[in-house]
Amino acid sequence: MFYAPRVGQLSFYSAEARQPGVGDLAGLLCGPGQAMGFGRGTAARVSVVVATRGRASALAGECARRGVVAEIAPVEESGALVRTAFRADLTRLAAEWLRGGAAKAVPSEFELDGAVLRFWALVSGGRLDSAYALGLDPEAPETHEPLRAALISSGLPSTLAAGPDGRPVLRVIGRRRLARLAELVGEPPNGVAEVDWPTGSPGPPNGR
Repeated sequence: MFYAPRVGQLSFYSAEARQPGVGDLAGLLCGPGQAMGFGRGTAARVSVVVATRGRASALAGECARRGVVAEIAPVEESGALVRTAFRADLTRLAAEWLRGGAAKAVPSEFELDGAVLRFWALVSGGRLDSAYALGLDPEAPETHEPLRAALISSGLPSTLAAGPDGRPVLRVIGRRRLARLAELVGEPPNGVAEVDWPTGSPGPPNGR
């Protein structure tokens, strides 16, 4: 039986608990991000379209903290494309997330920590009524249940639902779960509205 750790113990898994690394960019791929290999596995890049320019700038900043330069290009309306160059140090990440070199898949025994969750929230997270919703990739439905299982293993049970735009999301609800998520991802980065970032405030008073 799975027992969720208490909130006080989760600081060991928070976004600030270890040195940032390129593996943290897996959070882009938990959402609608894409990985692409190049040169028979000698280089790879990751890219994602986010809803606002502010998120794009914050995401590029988080990438820079890991020594990864990401370019930003405008897309429809207020959205933006964030894309890294092809890099040798992203090949492992791409190989883990691409089945047969093409189809997106969650790696076996994938584990979420605060840094990866921070990227995921930055890419496609947002408040949804009394819940916090983490956006999924609508083009890769086979990733949805494995990611839900990874959230459960992190002490964050969630439900699969449709967001306001009809795209799939995982909803985390309940005060204790939301407080746990907020502790894991840390403070909102510059450029991301506080209303779009996890906090412990939404949810029913007796939520789990």
